Amino acid sequence: MDSKMMKGTSYWLGVDVLRSAIRLVVMVVLLGYLMVWIMMPTNMFWQHWLPDIHAKTDSKFFGQQGANLLIYTFPILLVATLGCVYLHLGKECVDHDRAENSRWALWKRPVLVKGPLGIVSWIELSFLSMFFILLVWSISASLHGMFENITHQSAAKTGVKVWEAKLESAGLMLSLVGNICLAFLFFPVTRGSSVLRLIGLTSESSIKYHIWLGHIVMTLFTAHGLCYIIFWAATNQSSEMLKWDKIGVSNVAGELGLLSGLAMWATSFPRIRRKIFELFFYTHHLYIFFIVLFVLHVGISYSCIMLPGFYLFLIDRYLRFIQSQQKVRLVAARLLPCEAVEMNFSKAPGLNYAPTSTLFVNVPSISKLQWHPFTITSNSNTDPEKVSVIINSEGSWSSTLYQKLSAASPKEHLQVSIEGPYGPTSTNFLRHDMLVMVSGGSGMTPFISIIRELIFRANGISSKSPRVLLICAFKKSLDVTMLDLILPLSGTTSDISLLQLQIEVYITRETEPTRDNQKLLRTIQFNFKPSTSDVPVSAILGSNSWLWLGAIISSSFILFLLIISILTRYQIEPIDHNTNMIYSYSARSSLYMLFICLSIAMTATAAFLWNKDQAAKEMKQIQNMDAPTPTRSPGSWFHNADGELEAFPHQSFVEATKVHYGERPNLKKIIRECEGSSIGVLVSGPRKIRQEVAAICSSGLADNLHFENISFNW
Repeated sequence: MDSKMMKGTSYWLGVDVLRSAIRLVVMVVLLGYLMVWIMMPTNMFWQHWLPDIHAKTDSKFFGQQGANLLIYTFPILLVATLGCVYLHLGKECVDHDRAENSRWALWKRPVLVKGPLGIVSWIELSFLSMFFILLVWSISASLHGMFENITHQSAAKTGVKVWEAKLESAGLMLSLVGNICLAFLFFPVTRGSSVLRLIGLTSESSIKYHIWLGHIVMTLFTAHGLCYIIFWAATNQSSEMLKWDKIGVSNVAGELGLLSGLAMWATSFPRIRRKIFELFFYTHHLYIFFIVLFVLHVGISYSCIMLPGFYLFLIDRYLRFIQSQQKVRLVAARLLPCEAVEMNFSKAPGLNYAPTSTLFVNVPSISKLQWHPFTITSNSNTDPEKVSVIINSEGSWSSTLYQKLSAASPKEHLQVSIEGPYGPTSTNFLRHDMLVMVSGGSGMTPFISIIRELIFRANGISSKSPRVLLICAFKKSLDVTMLDLILPLSGTTSDISLLQLQIEVYITRETEPTRDNQKLLRTIQFNFKPSTSDVPVSAILGSNSWLWLGAIISSSFILFLLIISILTRYQIEPIDHNTNMIYSYSARSSLYMLFICLSIAMTATAAFLWNKDQAAKEMKQIQNMDAPTPTRSPGSWFHNADGELEAFPHQSFVEATKVHYGERPNLKKIIRECEGSSIGVLVSGPRKIRQEVAAICSSGLADNLHFENISFNW
């Protein structure tokens, strides 16, 4: 027994040492990469560093692109691959991760509550400040290096005036700085990104940075285009706008790319995005043309600067595409009186996900192209056979879904596709003495999976779970039926009383309980007939998804390098060096883009097919699984004839719940009165309630409050 314990201790010690080594390597690589970005606007970089690197790396197999791939692309792909290994090793290092999260707790406190970027923590503000400094430095250094060489004599030699020469240089500078922003643009929307997870972020929480990076990119690129249009008009070179040269910059490609970018930009502003979401969604697919035309405009060599982020996005997007082609098995659904739908899908036994994860859902009968994100309310531990999401009827897509399911004769089968789950690799709420969860309306859905996880933990051997205070604010009594979903559809065998749970419900627009017809207050639930082609929800790359993702990143890049080395050695290099011709930049860029896509498709498809075959063997035992029989809905607690709480099988939930009519929660008072050395304050819901809670936690009057915003907002 002692020897086994010693082996176990040695194993985890070795894992910890390996993770520390990976962190060190990642830090060194990122510091070197940051140094490249700092030096890039200087003459030192372009006149000395880059020529020396080109001289040492130029070969018949990679040409000048080899140096750019080495400097700009390879470091980030290496970090992403090492990050996959790090995250795989950390799947079971929960205690270590909790201690690490504790050290970063102060940095995660909100510092900016109201502003264009929403709620911003200290660590986010630090990264934003560094990025802003990098942009300012790049602009100033580039302009200084360009303008110092512009004189009356130099301008006269090129046949232009000084201000015209400076205008052209300013246009070039804007493109250089815009490329910096473009290099980071795709990281936040790479849902399965190991790079984001390494710094404690998820795609859901980072979407706001994609939005603002997009605004900056389009502002800079639009100004870049205007500078050159004015320059060409002033110097009588308007014909330049119609040039697509064989070598050098292709102006037509740049102009078409800018137009596609402007179309995306115009439809991405909040008023249009929220009111006409379909228009925003469809026009945003122009990003494909934008990137292709950008590469054709500047050439593949210069595109290596933005390639890493887009390369990782392509891998993620292709994996999502493969997963989306499968139809998942919809087992059952519950329709709530508040016009919310709980959809329950069959789950593969090897699928594990953290609480607050999200699932993207597509219903082809409503729209074949629209995908909508929803918080997963089920829990891997308490719901081993299904995955559940809650969909509120708040838009045209969700309202249509509710109408389909609530029809007099609902369909016996509904085709549904999913992407995900996506979410944090681990959660740190177990490190707190107490959890205060504040929600407004449907914002309570992320807390359902947390409560289920805590119920599971509370029933574990020698497991201590934090006390929980759930504060729910609803507009109407009907909305209280959302609490129906705290318990799984099949009930739970766990002892709920072991969890110290208190629920405070606030009905803001009603002063007393409603006495509506009882039929309207019932939760409708029904099962679906499975189709032979339907599959359970499973991880696209299996249980070891991080290792497989790392293998895809590394092997696809190696395959790409192998292909372009053959292309360069036997096709491009002979033309460039042995004839009077130069290989077309557009053709070269097109081939590179084609081979990138082929390399990713080949390696990702191979990984998917392997894992699909393994999953099929595991799923034979549950192919004929019947849907569980639902228990009574706890949503009816609040609606009997006397307006009192009814008894139901889990009486402890009734005793833990208190309903307040005609008032709003005094969050400041409630949170300040909570006792504990470490109190986790989680908030989800409308912007105002999130800002109010963030302001309380950032006031500095209570050091034991640890804020976390888990809302998902587009």
